[in-house]
Amino acid sequence: MKKIVLIALLFIPLGLIAQDDLLDELESEVKDEKQVATAVFKGVKIVNFESTKLVGKNQLNFIISHRFGTLRDGVDNFFGLDQASARIQFIYGPTDWLNISASRSGFGKTYDLSAKYRFVQQTEGGSPFTLAGFNIINVNTELDSDLLPNLEFNDRLGYASQLLISRKFNDWLSLELIPTYFHDNTVFEDGQDNSQFALGFGGRFKLSKRFALIADYGLHLNRVDNSVFNNPLAVGVEIETGGHVFQLHFSNSQAIFANGFLGQARGDFGDGDIFFGFNLSRAFSL
Repeated sequence: MKKIVLIALLFIPLGLIAQDDLLDELESEVKDEKQVATAVFKGVKIVNFESTKLVGKNQLNFIISHRFGTLRDGVDNFFGLDQASARIQFIYGPTDWLNISASRSGFGKTYDLSAKYRFVQQTEGGSPFTLAGFNIINVNTELDSDLLPNLEFNDRLGYASQLLISRKFNDWLSLELIPTYFHDNTVFEDGQDNSQFALGFGGRFKLSKRFALIADYGLHLNRVDNSVFNNPLAVGVEIETGGHVFQLHFSNSQAIFANGFLGQARGDFGDGDIFFGFNLSRAFSL
Protein backbone atom coordinates (compact mmCIF):
# COMPACT_ATOMS: atom_id res chain seq x y z
CA MET A 1 0.00 0.00 0.00
CA LYS A 2 2.85 2.37 0.87
CA LYS A 3 4.43 1.66 -2.53
CA ILE A 4 1.19 2.55 -4.32
CA VAL A 5 0.92 5.83 -2.40
CA LEU A 6 4.57 6.65 -3.15
CA ILE A 7 4.10 6.00 -6.89
CA ALA A 8 0.95 8.16 -6.92
CA LEU A 9 2.80 11.00 -5.21
CA LEU A 10 5.56 10.78 -7.81
CA PHE A 11 3.10 11.05 -10.72
CA ILE A 12 1.05 13.94 -9.34
CA PRO A 13 3.73 16.60 -10.14
CA LEU A 14 4.12 15.15 -13.64
CA GLY A 15 0.37 15.44 -14.17
CA LEU A 16 0.38 19.02 -12.94
CA ILE A 17 3.27 19.86 -15.26
CA ALA A 18 1.46 18.28 -18.22
CA GLN A 19 -1.71 20.16 -17.28
CA ASP A 20 0.22 23.44 -17.09
CA ASP A 21 1.80 22.72 -20.48
CA LEU A 22 -1.64 22.04 -21.99
CA LEU A 23 -3.08 25.23 -20.48
CA ASP A 24 -0.10 27.23 -21.75
CA GLU A 25 -0.61 25.79 -25.22
CA LEU A 26 -4.34 26.61 -25.18
CA GLU A 27 -3.63 30.14 -23.95
CA SER A 28 -1.05 30.53 -26.70
CA GLU A 29 -3.56 29.43 -29.33
CA VAL A 30 -6.18 31.85 -27.99
CA LYS A 31 -3.59 34.60 -27.97
CA ASP A 32 -2.64 33.84 -31.57
CA GLU A 33 -6.31 33.99 -32.59
CA LYS A 34 -6.70 37.35 -30.89
CA GLN A 35 -3.63 38.72 -32.61
CA VAL A 36 -5.15 38.64 -36.09
CA ALA A 37 -6.97 41.86 -37.03
CA THR A 38 -10.50 40.85 -38.03
CA ALA A 39 -13.15 42.72 -40.04
CA VAL A 40 -10.63 45.20 -41.45
CA PHE A 41 -13.13 45.50 -44.31
CA LYS A 42 -16.48 43.73 -44.60
CA GLY A 43 -16.66 43.80 -48.40
CA VAL A 44 -14.17 42.45 -50.92
CA LYS A 45 -14.34 45.94 -52.44
CA ILE A 46 -14.13 49.24 -50.59
CA VAL A 47 -16.32 50.82 -53.30
CA ASN A 48 -14.47 50.76 -56.62
CA PHE A 49 -11.09 49.54 -55.39
CA GLU A 50 -10.41 46.08 -54.02
CA SER A 51 -10.08 45.76 -50.25
CA THR A 52 -7.69 43.37 -48.51
CA LYS A 53 -10.61 41.13 -47.52
CA LEU A 54 -10.65 37.65 -49.09
CA VAL A 55 -13.48 35.14 -49.09
CA GLY A 56 -12.75 32.10 -46.94
CA LYS A 57 -11.52 28.67 -47.97
CA ASN A 58 -14.14 26.70 -49.93
CA GLN A 59 -16.42 29.73 -49.96
CA LEU A 60 -18.18 31.10 -53.04
CA ASN A 61 -19.28 34.73 -53.19
CA PHE A 62 -21.84 35.94 -55.71
CA ILE A 63 -21.80 39.71 -56.24
CA ILE A 64 -24.25 41.81 -58.23
CA SER A 65 -23.17 45.40 -58.87
CA HIS A 66 -25.20 48.14 -60.54
CA ARG A 67 -24.28 51.62 -61.70
CA PHE A 68 -27.14 53.66 -63.05
CA GLY A 69 -26.86 56.58 -65.45
CA THR A 70 -25.88 60.10 -64.47
CA LEU A 71 -28.08 61.95 -62.00
CA ARG A 72 -27.48 65.19 -63.90
CA ASP A 73 -30.08 64.33 -66.58
CA GLY A 74 -32.82 64.31 -63.97
CA VAL A 75 -36.26 62.97 -64.93
CA ASP A 76 -35.29 62.61 -68.62
CA ASN A 77 -33.70 59.25 -67.83
CA PHE A 78 -35.43 58.86 -64.44
CA PHE A 79 -32.31 59.98 -62.57
CA GLY A 80 -30.16 57.36 -64.28
CA LEU A 81 -32.40 54.34 -63.82
CA ASP A 82 -32.95 54.10 -67.58
CA GLN A 83 -29.21 53.68 -68.24
CA ALA A 84 -28.07 50.99 -65.83
CA SER A 85 -24.78 49.15 -66.21
CA ALA A 86 -24.48 45.89 -64.28
CA ARG A 87 -21.68 43.53 -63.31
CA ILE A 88 -22.09 39.90 -62.21
CA GLN A 89 -19.14 38.35 -60.39
CA PHE A 90 -18.27 34.99 -58.85
CA ILE A 91 -15.38 34.73 -56.35
CA TYR A 92 -14.08 31.42 -55.02
CA GLY A 93 -11.54 30.78 -52.26
CA PRO A 94 -9.54 27.56 -52.87
CA THR A 95 -7.39 28.48 -49.84
CA ASP A 96 -7.53 31.03 -47.02
CA TRP A 97 -4.98 33.23 -48.78
CA LEU A 98 -6.09 33.00 -52.45
CA ASN A 99 -9.24 34.06 -54.31
CA ILE A 100 -10.02 33.58 -57.99
CA SER A 101 -12.81 35.43 -59.75
CA ALA A 102 -14.73 35.70 -63.03
CA SER A 103 -17.16 38.44 -64.01
CA ARG A 104 -19.05 40.11 -66.81
CA SER A 105 -19.78 43.86 -66.99
CA GLY A 106 -22.28 45.71 -69.12
CA PHE A 107 -19.77 48.56 -69.53
CA GLY A 108 -17.90 47.68 -72.72
CA LYS A 109 -19.51 44.22 -72.57
CA THR A 110 -16.37 43.29 -70.67
CA TYR A 111 -15.36 39.86 -69.35
CA ASP A 112 -12.57 39.52 -66.81
CA LEU A 113 -10.61 37.01 -64.76
CA SER A 114 -8.79 38.01 -61.59
CA ALA A 115 -6.85 36.73 -58.61
CA LYS A 116 -6.35 38.21 -55.13
CA TYR A 117 -3.77 36.77 -52.75
CA ARG A 118 -2.68 37.73 -49.25
CA PHE A 119 1.00 38.00 -48.31
CA VAL A 120 0.81 39.20 -44.71
CA GLN A 121 -2.02 39.67 -42.21
CA GLN A 122 -2.14 42.44 -39.60
CA THR A 123 -1.51 41.06 -36.11
CA GLU A 124 -1.05 42.46 -32.61
CA GLY A 125 2.64 42.56 -31.84
CA GLY A 126 3.40 41.51 -35.43
CA SER A 127 2.78 43.09 -38.81
CA PRO A 128 1.07 46.50 -38.53
CA PHE A 129 -0.45 46.05 -42.00
CA THR A 130 -2.26 43.53 -44.13
CA LEU A 131 -0.60 43.15 -47.53
CA ALA A 132 -2.30 41.58 -50.54
CA GLY A 133 -1.89 41.53 -54.30
CA PHE A 134 -4.53 41.78 -57.02
CA ASN A 135 -4.26 41.01 -60.75
CA ILE A 136 -6.96 41.22 -63.41
CA ILE A 137 -7.17 40.67 -67.16
CA ASN A 138 -10.21 41.82 -69.14
CA VAL A 139 -11.62 41.54 -72.65
CA ASN A 140 -13.67 44.37 -74.15
CA THR A 141 -16.08 42.64 -76.56
CA GLU A 142 -17.88 45.88 -77.50
CA LEU A 143 -15.10 47.26 -79.69
CA ASP A 144 -16.45 47.35 -83.25
CA SER A 145 -14.35 46.00 -86.11
CA ASP A 146 -16.34 48.19 -88.54
CA LEU A 147 -15.12 51.31 -86.74
CA LEU A 148 -11.66 49.85 -86.16
CA PRO A 149 -10.85 47.96 -89.41
CA ASN A 150 -7.53 46.60 -88.16
CA LEU A 151 -8.97 45.40 -84.87
CA GLU A 152 -7.48 42.17 -83.53
CA PHE A 153 -8.32 40.17 -80.42
CA ASN A 154 -5.21 41.47 -78.67
CA ASP A 155 -6.55 45.03 -79.04
CA ARG A 156 -9.49 44.13 -76.81
CA LEU A 157 -7.29 43.18 -73.86
CA GLY A 158 -6.42 45.12 -70.73
CA TYR A 159 -4.89 44.17 -67.41
CA ALA A 160 -4.02 45.65 -64.03
CA SER A 161 -1.83 44.86 -61.03
CA GLN A 162 -2.32 46.31 -57.56
CA LEU A 163 -0.65 46.13 -54.17
CA LEU A 164 -3.23 46.42 -51.38
CA ILE A 165 -1.91 47.80 -48.06
CA SER A 166 -4.46 48.16 -45.27
CA ARG A 167 -4.44 48.88 -41.55
CA LYS A 168 -7.21 48.65 -38.99
CA PHE A 169 -6.44 51.43 -36.52
CA ASN A 170 -9.24 50.64 -34.07
CA ASP A 171 -12.73 49.13 -33.98
CA TRP A 172 -14.05 52.03 -36.05
CA LEU A 173 -11.46 53.00 -38.67
CA SER A 174 -9.67 51.07 -41.43
CA LEU A 175 -7.60 52.68 -44.21
CA GLU A 176 -5.97 51.32 -47.35
CA LEU A 177 -3.31 52.43 -49.83
CA ILE A 178 -3.35 50.94 -53.35
CA PRO A 179 -0.39 51.50 -55.72
CA THR A 180 -1.66 50.51 -59.17
CA TYR A 181 -0.35 49.73 -62.65
CA PHE A 182 -2.81 49.15 -65.48
CA HIS A 183 -2.48 48.70 -69.22
CA ASP A 184 -4.99 48.89 -72.05
CA ASN A 185 -3.97 47.73 -75.50
CA THR A 186 -6.50 50.21 -76.89
CA VAL A 187 -6.78 53.70 -75.37
CA PHE A 188 -9.37 56.29 -76.30
CA GLU A 189 -7.35 59.50 -76.16
CA ASP A 190 -4.56 60.77 -78.39
CA GLY A 191 -1.22 60.84 -76.62
CA GLN A 192 -2.29 58.66 -73.72
CA ASP A 193 0.21 55.95 -72.82
CA ASN A 194 -1.14 52.42 -72.90
CA SER A 195 0.66 51.77 -69.61
CA GLN A 196 -0.77 53.92 -66.84
CA PHE A 197 -0.17 54.39 -63.13
CA ALA A 198 -2.41 55.40 -60.24
CA LEU A 199 -2.37 55.62 -56.48
CA GLY A 200 -5.56 54.60 -54.74
CA PHE A 201 -6.79 55.56 -51.28
CA GLY A 202 -9.73 54.07 -49.43
CA GLY A 203 -11.28 53.71 -46.03
CA ARG A 204 -14.10 52.42 -43.88
CA PHE A 205 -15.51 54.19 -40.82
CA LYS A 206 -17.84 52.10 -38.69
CA LEU A 207 -20.98 53.90 -37.46
CA SER A 208 -22.64 50.98 -35.68
CA LYS A 209 -22.64 47.20 -35.58
CA ARG A 210 -24.30 47.03 -39.01
CA PHE A 211 -23.51 50.35 -40.71
CA ALA A 212 -20.30 51.98 -41.98
CA LEU A 213 -19.20 54.83 -44.22
CA ILE A 214 -16.97 53.81 -47.16
CA ALA A 215 -15.01 55.84 -49.71
CA ASP A 216 -12.14 55.52 -52.17
CA TYR A 217 -10.24 57.72 -54.62
CA GLY A 218 -7.70 57.09 -57.36
CA LEU A 219 -5.00 59.61 -58.27
CA HIS A 220 -3.99 59.02 -61.90
CA LEU A 221 -0.27 59.72 -62.28
CA ASN A 222 0.31 59.95 -66.05
CA ARG A 223 -2.96 61.06 -67.63
CA VAL A 224 -2.67 63.35 -70.67
CA ASP A 225 -3.30 67.02 -69.92
CA ASN A 226 -6.29 67.38 -72.26
CA SER A 227 -8.04 64.24 -71.03
CA VAL A 228 -11.83 64.14 -70.81
CA PHE A 229 -11.58 61.58 -68.00
CA ASN A 230 -11.26 62.28 -64.26
CA ASN A 231 -9.78 60.63 -61.21
CA PRO A 232 -12.26 58.06 -59.83
CA LEU A 233 -14.03 59.02 -56.61
CA ALA A 234 -16.74 57.07 -54.78
CA VAL A 235 -18.51 57.47 -51.43
CA GLY A 236 -21.24 55.40 -49.83
CA VAL A 237 -22.61 53.41 -46.92
CA GLU A 238 -22.19 49.72 -46.13
CA ILE A 239 -24.87 47.59 -44.49
CA GLU A 240 -24.18 44.10 -43.14
CA THR A 241 -27.17 41.76 -42.81
CA GLY A 242 -25.99 38.28 -41.87
CA GLY A 243 -24.70 36.57 -45.00
CA HIS A 244 -25.13 39.73 -47.10
CA VAL A 245 -22.97 42.83 -47.43
CA PHE A 246 -24.92 45.63 -49.11
CA GLN A 247 -23.17 48.79 -50.32
CA LEU A 248 -25.01 51.91 -51.57
CA HIS A 249 -22.78 54.51 -53.16
CA PHE A 250 -22.22 57.41 -55.53
CA SER A 251 -19.32 57.43 -58.00
CA ASN A 252 -18.10 59.53 -60.90
CA SER A 253 -17.44 56.32 -62.86
CA GLN A 254 -20.09 54.12 -64.41
CA ALA A 255 -17.52 51.38 -65.03
CA ILE A 256 -17.07 48.95 -62.14
CA PHE A 257 -14.05 46.83 -63.15
CA ALA A 258 -10.50 48.09 -62.51
CA ASN A 259 -9.37 49.33 -65.94
CA GLY A 260 -12.76 50.92 -66.55
CA PHE A 261 -13.04 53.12 -63.47
CA LEU A 262 -9.30 53.88 -63.38
CA GLY A 263 -9.05 55.06 -66.96
CA GLN A 264 -12.56 56.10 -68.03
CA ALA A 265 -14.28 57.97 -65.19
CA ARG A 266 -16.19 60.72 -67.02
CA GLY A 267 -18.32 62.09 -64.18
CA ASP A 268 -17.72 65.14 -62.01
CA PHE A 269 -19.10 65.53 -58.49
CA GLY A 270 -18.88 69.32 -58.83
CA ASP A 271 -21.30 69.29 -61.79
CA GLY A 272 -23.65 66.71 -60.33
CA ASP A 273 -22.50 64.30 -63.04
CA ILE A 274 -22.42 61.27 -60.78
CA PHE A 275 -23.73 57.71 -60.84
CA PHE A 276 -25.72 56.03 -58.10
CA GLY A 277 -25.07 52.32 -57.61
CA PHE A 278 -24.92 49.37 -55.28
CA ASN A 279 -22.92 46.20 -54.60
CA LEU A 280 -24.77 43.20 -53.17
CA SER A 281 -22.73 40.24 -51.98
CA ARG A 282 -23.95 36.79 -50.91
CA ALA A 283 -21.66 34.11 -49.48
CA PHE A 284 -22.08 30.35 -49.91
CA SER A 285 -20.05 27.56 -48.26
CA LEU A 286 -19.12 24.66 -50.55
